[in-house]
Amino acid sequence: MHRHMSSTHGARPLLAFVSEALANIAKGAHADSASVSIQRDNGTLVVQVHDDGRGGADSQSGSGLRGLADRLRALNGTLAVTSQPGAGTTIRAEIPCAS
Repeated sequence: MHRHMSSTHGARPLLAFVSEALANIAKGAHADSASVSIQRDNGTLVVQVHDDGRGGADSQSGSGLRGLADRLRALNGTLAVTSQPGAGTTIRAEIPCAS
């Protein structure tokens, strides 16, 4: 079964994803700031959450990023993590959405 986000049903999972991402930052990133951007690009909802914390996040070793990936899989989405030690972390989610 393929699930696509629609404006009616997509708000709650999106809010849960962003809330969990920000909670993960608060728990362990040692960040001074964080930002969230959301845009729609050719039928895909792109969500980026960035922090200026310590970086070095590893999606294979911690449960926080695995939880985010699980949420996205339920929506047929993907998660990419960019996190260099000392340079903060950016997570990028791509979720198919209805036109």
